[in-house]
Amino acid sequence: MKIIILGAGQVGGTLAEHLASEANDITVVDTDGERLRDLGDRLDIRTVQGRGSLPTVLRQAGADDADMLVAVTNSDETNMVACQVAYSLFHTPTKIARVRESSYLTREELFDNDHIPVDVLISPEQVVTNYVKRLIEHPGALQVIDFAEGKAQLVAVKAYYGGPLVGQQLRQIRAHMPNVDTRVAAIFRRDRPITPRGDTVIEADDEVFFIAARKDIRAVMGELRRIDETNKRVVIAGGGQIGERLAEAIESRYQVKIIEMSPARCRHLSDTLESTVVLQGSASDKDLMLEENIADADIFLALTNDDEANIMSSLLAKRLGARKVMTIINNPAYVDLVQGGEIDIAISPQLATIGTLLAHVRRGDIVSVHSLRRGAAEAIEAVAHGDAKSSKVVGKAIEDIALPPGTTIGAIIRDEEVLIAHDDTVIETGDHVILFVVDKKHIRDVEKLFHVGLTFF
Repeated sequence: MKIIILGAGQVGGTLAEHLASEANDITVVDTDGERLRDLGDRLDIRTVQGRGSLPTVLRQAGADDADMLVAVTNSDETNMVACQVAYSLFHTPTKIARVRESSYLTREELFDNDHIPVDVLISPEQVVTNYVKRLIEHPGALQVIDFAEGKAQLVAVKAYYGGPLVGQQLRQIRAHMPNVDTRVAAIFRRDRPITPRGDTVIEADDEVFFIAARKDIRAVMGELRRIDETNKRVVIAGGGQIGERLAEAIESRYQVKIIEMSPARCRHLSDTLESTVVLQGSASDKDLMLEENIADADIFLALTNDDEANIMSSLLAKRLGARKVMTIINNPAYVDLVQGGEIDIAISPQLATIGTLLAHVRRGDIVSVHSLRRGAAEAIEAVAHGDAKSSKVVGKAIEDIALPPGTTIGAIIRDEEVLIAHDDTVIETGDHVILFVVDKKHIRDVEKLFHVGLTFF
């Protein structure tokens, strides 16, 4: 696939990295020559320096025969104009734009071929807000991912000493929970993936990914670790777009405080939010944190745009007694350094956003793609089409499907029903199939499984 990416920042660079390793023809456009040289040295891609909304620059990048334009610069307006130019002059089939400003996003009638021709809108702030909200709703989870509009969820937890299943084989799950169906999709032990089998023994500190119907998630978590108390008090450092959206989404269910430096932003938050307490100051101010009883906080969230400020305020909050600390970190090099120590969960906005983008780049009928373990693995929701003659999966039991190495099928969503995958489960046309891919070099093979052959009419 020939793809032009506008913007070589965190999101554009990470997307180029993902796609370049999958035999795509990638061109990255940016005004920053140094950033482009760095990307070009690391990846097998073309780079073009210039403003991505200009017709001359787009032509130089190969827009005449590009399959897709992904506009993820820091400017909403540049991204939207680039999509308009790609549509009007180059007839680019698929145009994806990152749009952050909620004033644009709330006017859906803007984005169609008669106005601003954007096929897919990506709002990183909203993606991250939803991601954090799910983590708040599931105390103890490292990652929570929705499939089929939330009917099934994939959850990552760290197995703890004292969990009923720790030290036992996976096949014991059925005996422990006869009324709950679940499947362990993958286990990471000391950062190495283990393909789960019935005789695999769960060890303390294993990172376990399991899939289950939404209603059963809490019961399964209780088998792997002590169930954390329900969250009540949430403190947010940073009243920017993510902080504001998150507070708005959760303030009816939790006691929320926002700490924000800017007096003008504080006034805006006070006028906009209903029950959230807004405090003007720095989350790195020890006296302020003590005064606001940070030791009583169930969750402290550092959501500013400054990685260093987020890390320092999170370390302070944890030291002063906050029960759980989550931190947004934009620099991927920092994520592995800090997660799992004083900071419980490090959230990478670009990896959360990449999954949304990848779902539209993948071949086959791929509904969603989620990056797991900082990009080391992926969870994919694909739709099966065709019949036994035209499809490699329809009409077959899971044990008879030639899955690529390191790939497991975790669940199938059929209409409104969540079916946890077992060897004798037969896939039908229209099923949403949830796959877990530990080795990303096999992504293309997974996509091919869901291609429909020529005999399908």
